[in-house]
Amino acid sequence: MNLPNKLTMLRILLIPVFMVVLYWDFPGATWVAVAIFIIASFTDLLDGKIARKYNLVTDFGKFADPLADKMLVTAALLWFVEIGQMLLIVLVREFAVSGLRMIASDKGRVIAAGWSGKVKTASTMVCIVLMFLPIPGWLNTMCVAVIAITTLYSGVEYFVLNRDIIATA
Repeated sequence: MNLPNKLTMLRILLIPVFMVVLYWDFPGATWVAVAIFIIASFTDLLDGKIARKYNLVTDFGKFADPLADKMLVTAALLWFVEIGQMLLIVLVREFAVSGLRMIASDKGRVIAAGWSGKVKTASTMVCIVLMFLPIPGWLNTMCVAVIAITTLYSGVEYFVLNRDIIATA
């Protein structure tokens, strides 16, 4: 297993740690959870840069990297659902794109993350970090809007660019 794939696996392993810290609810737990989330998010940036720079892109990475991102983001969003801030559209998009990837996989095709998906993931991760911090309500609303807009755009783009997969399903 190459370094980018190990970083992806590290991201996956950090997800339950992130959630346990949030539910443990000790003094400063939110700050520790945010630090874990930031580290996990940074592995996403790092694994992609390393994979492209050293030509270490693999089918496993194309599959596992976006899956790890979805798992991390979904874990954080489920926490926001738990505390009363629901972003259902993001969860629906994640499952829909995952379903599209599964159909493509059945047809022997791997759908790598597109540019809009990368922008969506990066902006969502930044907004999630901000939403964990004590920020003004307007900034929280702005984060929700950024997440919703990038989610909708990238979700539509995935389906438009890969409509041939659905047409033959």
